[in-house]
Amino acid sequence: MTFRNTLRRLLGWLVLTAAPAFAVETHPSSLAPTGKVFILPIREDIMPPLVYLVRRGVKEAMEANADALILDMNTDGGRVDVTEEIIGIISKFNGKTFTYVNDRAFSAGAFISVATRKIYMAPQSVIGAAAPIMMSPGGTGAERLPDTAEAKMTSAVRALMRAQAEKNGHNIEVIEAMIDKTKALTIDGEMLNKEGNILTLTDRQAAKEYGTPPRPLLSSGTVESMDALLQQLGYAGAQRIDIKPSGAEQLGIWINTLSPVLLILGIVGLYIEFKTPGFGLPGIVGITAFAIYFLGGYVAGLSAAGWMLAFVVGLILVVVELFVVPGTFIAGLAGVVLMLVAVVMGMVDMYPGGPAVPTLPQVVLPLRNISAAVIVSFVLALLLARFLPKTPLYQQLVSQTASGVDTVAALEKQHAARVGRTGVTLSPLCPGGKARFGDELLDVITRGEMVEKGRSVKIIRHSGPNEVVEEAG
Repeated sequence: MTFRNTLRRLLGWLVLTAAPAFAVETHPSSLAPTGKVFILPIREDIMPPLVYLVRRGVKEAMEANADALILDMNTDGGRVDVTEEIIGIISKFNGKTFTYVNDRAFSAGAFISVATRKIYMAPQSVIGAAAPIMMSPGGTGAERLPDTAEAKMTSAVRALMRAQAEKNGHNIEVIEAMIDKTKALTIDGEMLNKEGNILTLTDRQAAKEYGTPPRPLLSSGTVESMDALLQQLGYAGAQRIDIKPSGAEQLGIWINTLSPVLLILGIVGLYIEFKTPGFGLPGIVGITAFAIYFLGGYVAGLSAAGWMLAFVVGLILVVVELFVVPGTFIAGLAGVVLMLVAVVMGMVDMYPGGPAVPTLPQVVLPLRNISAAVIVSFVLALLLARFLPKTPLYQQLVSQTASGVDTVAALEKQHAARVGRTGVTLSPLCPGGKARFGDELLDVITRGEMVEKGRSVKIIRHSGPNEVVEEAG
């Protein structure tokens, strides 16, 4: 069991106690194994949480070099945009793909079924009724689309499904009759669907053969159960891995929706921490926000744990630049670059065996999120730098975070004792930077003038956590 699966199972138990205890269930066979088959459930509504489950299942199948991926289908449909995303994910799997319609595959379920190589159906199951509809707010119901919108949506969906049907060898006319109510369907002189209706097929109708040479209408056969299907496909002796949904998928949805907010909290929290003495609440908030950000990408199947580690390494390099070797810029620059790359890659959808470098479409959303977060954080930082030191909240933060300083009065006394001391700048003051005064390394600022590295400066007062200096005569 991988660390990723263990974490997801634990999160699923914490978020939804009713969720299955295991994310992956393996069925050993008494026969000699002849490969690996992953069973991926497509159940209930086709909504965003299902994307996370499908992504996880497909990536695990790819990592395991599975021979086949079987969709266990039982759904009334759902959102077209989610369906298109799921189809794109399934297309990345290089092995054989099948759909087993285990009761019904309506609307979006029919679309996804067409995206697999072959479709099999259970007795008394049905497939079709795939005309696009408009979901009511909250996704709890459906409304009829306006005529113009319906025509546009139908045209777009037909193009998408025509491409999938051509790719996987399904009857294009059958698929179009399931989508477009203006499409009549007659094969071998038999009227299968009248104009004005949406085609829906039972398992027997879908498996009936037409044409010369005879070909099934849509289904490759009616099969009693998943076990019987594995037997028919020649995978009776294969290792069967069932992907199980867990609460982690829903948790990933919530976290990734809030990812821009988490980035802002992380940036602002670390900024305040660096501007106040010691370590306390702002630093905890900042680090926690970034940790949750990476956790969201991890449980969603987007980022690897290594990117969280890369971010931590980058943060350490920035700390080294600020407090150990100020003025060198090498450690700080490397740290900032590493942190930015980690934040972007934390939300990039990469697949096993794919390109090592992400494409532009893959990084658009992460770059958009981080750009917005940086801009908002910069504005907040300017406001905080100007007004926070004058507020009671700042005094409380200083009291709680100052290392070796118990009260605001004691901190003020410490600042006052430094007035008049002279030291040497360890970095250029532009107008802020670092300077050493005896054994103390301090954050200092000037009154606006620039001071070069290595110059002698004198403390004249303090502003918030920083000592105000001027160049010594």
